[in-house]
Amino acid sequence: MTHNTPLSPRPLRHLSEVQRRVMTAAQLRSHGVTPAELNDQCRPGGPWQQLLPGVTLLHPGPPTSEERLHAALMYAAKEPATGAPGVPEQPSAETPHRPVYADAMITGLAALTLHGFTSSPPLPSLEHIDVLVPRLRRLRSASYVHVVRAVGLPAPRQVTGVPVAPVPRALADAVAGLTDATAVRRLLTEAVRAGHCEPAAVVRELTQAKLLTRPHVVDAVDSLLAEGRAIAEGRLYRMVHKYGLPDPVWNVDLRLPGGPHLGGLDAYWPEQAVAVELDTRAPRQEEDAMWSEYARKREHLERLGITVVHITPRKLRDSMEQQATVIRTALMAAADRDPAAYVVVLPR
Repeated sequence: MTHNTPLSPRPLRHLSEVQRRVMTAAQLRSHGVTPAELNDQCRPGGPWQQLLPGVTLLHPGPPTSEERLHAALMYAAKEPATGAPGVPEQPSAETPHRPVYADAMITGLAALTLHGFTSSPPLPSLEHIDVLVPRLRRLRSASYVHVVRAVGLPAPRQVTGVPVAPVPRALADAVAGLTDATAVRRLLTEAVRAGHCEPAAVVRELTQAKLLTRPHVVDAVDSLLAEGRAIAEGRLYRMVHKYGLPDPVWNVDLRLPGGPHLGGLDAYWPEQAVAVELDTRAPRQEEDAMWSEYARKREHLERLGITVVHITPRKLRDSMEQQATVIRTALMAAADRDPAAYVVVLPR
């Protein structure tokens, strides 16, 4: 038997191209390859090679990046009861050749590269590939595969036919293995600047991973939050002009005449007494205290007759027109309200 010998009796048309080059021991058995034949094919200098425990590369020479990724998932995926890892039971008409990997997905730097990050290394240069699996799976890291465990797996994203962890989770897993403060800052900044996710989602994952005790991560998060606020403010400016809202006064502080400071606002329409406040809080330990501060300020301003529109960066990104409608409605409703208390508006 040579590496060109068909793996009959089971046909290969249900497999993707990469699966015809990388197969598990269970898949090979289903194609009539005995353990003895497998060992013979994988002998030193033979046409096949064992890439990972139970996963065989069906050609000599180094694997491609695609083969390394799929082999890692084949190694880590939970074997379905009716077949081998990576083989769909009934391929659909839409994705007839897409392999199905149960309870496994690419995470860490490899996932970020697949998501299109330019600050993460190219796949061929990665010494190891992180694979996310459920915490109770009895699976060890092997060769270039580094097993990462999670209590609950997030819903994966399909990138070039590969299940990949969402950006916030992949970032947390990547940062966990990095000690270079510059590399961490670049990854976090790109995540927000390139629109992959919002800062709050990143900080939430870093908090759950208990990474905010590391000084270089905390510094990077501070830069991330500043970057996120600047982006959110830019979206707010664009929304006002794109949807024809009247120009507000930007970034102001309100005070009662001769009285206390009422708080800062991102945008304010004095004639209508309508204010916009961006919620750029990070989900850290002090979240409850910060939210209480937001709520107290809002209640105080509304008692004075000022309408406060609370907008998150995510809403600005995903539903800008809807947020513009909310603000326009508040501006139009001002004519039907009692006049607001007089407040002093100062630059912030």
